[in-house]
Amino acid sequence: MTLWNAIAVGLKEIWAHKFRSLLTMLGIVLGVSSLVTMSAMVQGMENGAREALVAVGGLEKIRVEAQSVPVEQRHLRDFATGVTLDDVRALEFSAPDISKVSPELRFDRPPTLAAGGKTHRTWMTAGVWPIQMQLMEHVIEHGRMFSDLDNELARNVCVIGTGIRDELFGKPEDTGEPVNPVGRTLTINGYPFTIVGMFTHYESEQDRKVREARLREQAAALAAGKTNAASGARRDRGWGGGGGRRGNFAFWIKNNTVYVPLNTMWMKMKSGESNAPAVPKLSSMEIKLRDSGRINEALTQVRNVLMVTHRGIEDFSFRTQEDRAEEIDTFIRNARVSGGLIAGISLLVGGIGIMNIMLASISERIREIGIRKAVGAGDGSVFIQIVIESTVIAVVGGLMGLATSFAFIRLISFLTPTDNAPVVTAGSMSLAFGASAAIGILAGLLPAFRAARMNVIQALRYD
Repeated sequence: MTLWNAIAVGLKEIWAHKFRSLLTMLGIVLGVSSLVTMSAMVQGMENGAREALVAVGGLEKIRVEAQSVPVEQRHLRDFATGVTLDDVRALEFSAPDISKVSPELRFDRPPTLAAGGKTHRTWMTAGVWPIQMQLMEHVIEHGRMFSDLDNELARNVCVIGTGIRDELFGKPEDTGEPVNPVGRTLTINGYPFTIVGMFTHYESEQDRKVREARLREQAAALAAGKTNAASGARRDRGWGGGGGRRGNFAFWIKNNTVYVPLNTMWMKMKSGESNAPAVPKLSSMEIKLRDSGRINEALTQVRNVLMVTHRGIEDFSFRTQEDRAEEIDTFIRNARVSGGLIAGISLLVGGIGIMNIMLASISERIREIGIRKAVGAGDGSVFIQIVIESTVIAVVGGLMGLATSFAFIRLISFLTPTDNAPVVTAGSMSLAFGASAAIGILAGLLPAFRAARMNVIQALRYD
């Protein structure tokens, strides 16, 4: 019997016992679809996480923060200075692997922003140098970034993100026209500030596609004369909706940022606090490396410089994007392993079902096998036929599983929408289909071995 004849016989067996074959393939279908679905969801999460990592500066960024002195230096804690402007200036002149550095001074608790009778609280309100815009990968859409002169003169100016505009001045989706807050005034804890610039709106690739699709729907509705479809307030369905934390958290943070000059923050807002030190203690420093490949050398340079300015007291710590990248890799790896184990168990159950049905099929075809052997078929020919039949069942189940996986992905996206759209890859589909074919081959070995070793005389006498 040729290969094609064996495949045809396998397909005829499936067609002759449709319901039984469907139940047999169900485990393979669920295993393949779960493997592809899991892989698509994990890939979507990975894409979103890495997209957010790039949005906040990439692997070239380091944050320096103050920390409590180590236990062995506890006797020196009264001399600890924390992170100061002296550290910033020392790094600018003494760390060649550093390309940019910017101080950052925040409130101890989120301040209250107010404008036009509306209030809003955001954690990301900070006094910075103008270079902070480059460090955080910000882009100005309207107006300008405040200048070094604004910082030197401690002017009451600020630059805001689109999330602040939406909360205090209205959303373009609600007003039906662009909202440009440049030139208007808002108060921060009661202090008036003139808005001199607004950052562009940041969003993930998935959110961008959703927004563009919504705009196309509105344009089509307007063209059809349905004006009410494009007007009125849009309902917010939670964190993924209009005014919530749209997109990845990193994009939400950037959209809800307020930057004011560092000197303004210190001289007019922080220095009057009862516990304020004589010199400003920074909340953190943002550092940009020249080359992410030299991160270890750069960290050594930064540490050595700070140990000099801090007189040997190690009251500072580093936070690198490399740590976050490793956390992403670990999470993705664990998700893939756990999801793969679950899908593998489903495929194993499907393989057991195929083995069981093939053993039952051999019991029904004992006389047929005896006749084939009597007319000259060898043990190898019978063995190969049974293996091919079990493989055909698994392959058909694998193809059905691939088709089912797309339905599962759409169902999951509808029931539990996330910020990161699932991404089906050719690699995951190939792996799932290959695994189903391998399960079919393995499941057919034992039944094929029993059929090949069957005694011809006993098989012909079987009724």
